Amino acid sequence: MRLSKGTKIRWWIIGLVMLGTILNYLTRSIMGVAAPTAMAELHISTEQYSWITGGFQLGIMLQPIAGYILDLVGLKTGLALFAAAWGLITMAHGLATGWMSLTGLRALLGFAEGTAHPGALKVISEWFPARERGFAGGVYNIGASLGSVLAPLLVAGAVMVWDWRGAFIVAGVLALLWAAMWRHFYNSPENHPSVSTEEKALILEGQESYLRAEPGRPPVGRLLLQRNLWGIALPRFLADPTWGTLTLWMPLYLTTVRHFDLAQIAMFAGLPFIAADLGCLFGPFVVYQLQKRGIALINARRGAYTLGALLMTGMMFVGQVDSAIAAVALLCLGGFAHQTLSVTCITMASDLFPRNEVGTAAGIAGTMANLGVLLFTLAMGHFVERIGYGPFFVALGVLDLFAAAVMWILVRAPAPDPIPQKEPEPA
Repeated sequence: MRLSKGTKIRWWIIGLVMLGTILNYLTRSIMGVAAPTAMAELHISTEQYSWITGGFQLGIMLQPIAGYILDLVGLKTGLALFAAAWGLITMAHGLATGWMSLTGLRALLGFAEGTAHPGALKVISEWFPARERGFAGGVYNIGASLGSVLAPLLVAGAVMVWDWRGAFIVAGVLALLWAAMWRHFYNSPENHPSVSTEEKALILEGQESYLRAEPGRPPVGRLLLQRNLWGIALPRFLADPTWGTLTLWMPLYLTTVRHFDLAQIAMFAGLPFIAADLGCLFGPFVVYQLQKRGIALINARRGAYTLGALLMTGMMFVGQVDSAIAAVALLCLGGFAHQTLSVTCITMASDLFPRNEVGTAAGIAGTMANLGVLLFTLAMGHFVERIGYGPFFVALGVLDLFAAAVMWILVRAPAPDPIPQKEPEPA
């Protein structure tokens, strides 16, 4: 079937989601890059900094509430409100006077930004057929890496023109502009003025019947009893400390251990996130290749996750190499491997849960992910000055192997749609 121009609206929609994700991760990543300068100016210790990062994780652990709200009020209004909130909170970081005020602001920011993955997955579940969900998930997840790439450049530029506080102001204004864009341009496929009947049919016909639930109140109690929920939530708990380390601790590590200055941070700290962009596309590519060889969708996703977990073992050697360039290269491998498996796991929520549940399910999984980051970052803040970063890099190299095993054990693919049977021809 040849597709008209009107059948491409879904890709414009996911592009808008990717732009929002860029700004979401830009605003959350600025703190990690600004940390060496801000800590010196505000006299913040390493342990106090761990509480600042922990505040964000505590806030974002309320993701199930954010996802539940999105399931209730819808994407058009919900994401616009949350994005406006995180823009204003980001700007307020410029008024911080110490570690306690930063901790409170980070907690508020975490709650507001907790809508990023639940919201994006709801968009994917509404706008994309099954065969395109993995690639759509990879596209929007590129935004997470690009936002983290831009953060060092924004902070370095702000310090040159003003100081580190200016980076928060600029990022907050950009978030407010995106909120207005989202409110103006987004609609569901059923209500979008530019989507064609042909594209609506393509989306609906390509979705599994068990995902087409009517909108309603998400059954939270029943969700918590499903093994599929824990089959994606526990792997995210084990995997996401890697991303937390890259965004919150890597600039500080490169400054204090590898003796990088701000210019070198701006030049090198973004490289692991560029590698992560490639991982966002590599994960869906692996899934596609496995499906071409006859492997079912859920098993293909688990296979891609396992490959990413094997690549993650390179992180064990970051603290052991003498060369700073080799350390950055291994961090790049970690970023690539993490996004290879992370985008695979995150996208599985849209494969396993119907539309009216996917935001809540993704929020619960996100809470577990950020609980993992919180515990890991508090441990780093408490122990890193005593034992160094090496043991933490080793832990990051092995946690995903356990996560892959959990995914294979717990996740069960839903029953496929029945194949229609031909009625016997009359004799």
